[in-house]
Amino acid sequence: MRQYSPDLTPPWKKPKPVPEVPADPGLVVEEPGTGFCGAVIGCEAGTVTLEDRFGKHRVFLMEPRGFLLEGRVVTLVRPASAAPVRPSRTASGSVAVPGARARVARAGRIYVEGRHDAELVERVWGDDLRVEGVVVEYLEGVDDLPAIVEEFAPGPDARLGVLVDHLVPGSKESRIAAAVTSEHALVLGHPYIDIWEAVKPSSVGITGWPRVPRGEDWKTGVCRALGWPENTGAAWQHILSRVHSYKDLQPELLGRVEELIDFVTAPE
Repeated sequence: MRQYSPDLTPPWKKPKPVPEVPADPGLVVEEPGTGFCGAVIGCEAGTVTLEDRFGKHRVFLMEPRGFLLEGRVVTLVRPASAAPVRPSRTASGSVAVPGARARVARAGRIYVEGRHDAELVERVWGDDLRVEGVVVEYLEGVDDLPAIVEEFAPGPDARLGVLVDHLVPGSKESRIAAAVTSEHALVLGHPYIDIWEAVKPSSVGITGWPRVPRGEDWKTGVCRALGWPENTGAAWQHILSRVHSYKDLQPELLGRVEELIDFVTAPE
């Protein structure tokens, strides 16, 4: 008598096997049903706890084929040691992704006005931006913005975020920003005369940023008032060297940069 397998499902209808991956602390996965992406911080009783870049926690069942790892479907399994471990953080306060490679660059971009501004964004948010695949471009001046936006042609798959200096109501900068802002282009600014002011004085070792008389070059005036050599390049390198994380920056700048990153990376 011929023997038959109890499973009569045709081979082409059987789901392909997927890798089983230990839910080790720090592993970054996505739950496709909700789109929630985060790092593993705990694993117990058939569930896994994820923490996203904003510190929000979600608990999910570890079902077969239940998660995405770098875009591939996987099954999470309980690791040998499943004690909750809080993952390390990037300079921006986001969950660090151990051994993560830079994502292929998105079509969307963030433009930052000023070379010092771009260096500060890289110092604090560089790891996050590489994981998200967001490229930061240097914007020499806000007057160039209309031409840049026209050439870039923002769209649903290529959003454009722009960070400008000293964006206050009624200014030339605010009028230019309003003219180029659209559904797929977002222009935000911080209230500071220069990005130097976005660094907390206590981090630099001063009691406060000095007031510079109108008409005087602000950076040179700051150096003069603080008794620093009037070399603005060297002064900035000194300031930048005192920035180690988001804790060294004013919240007005933190909020604007995080909002731009969310805008550029948000799914349609």
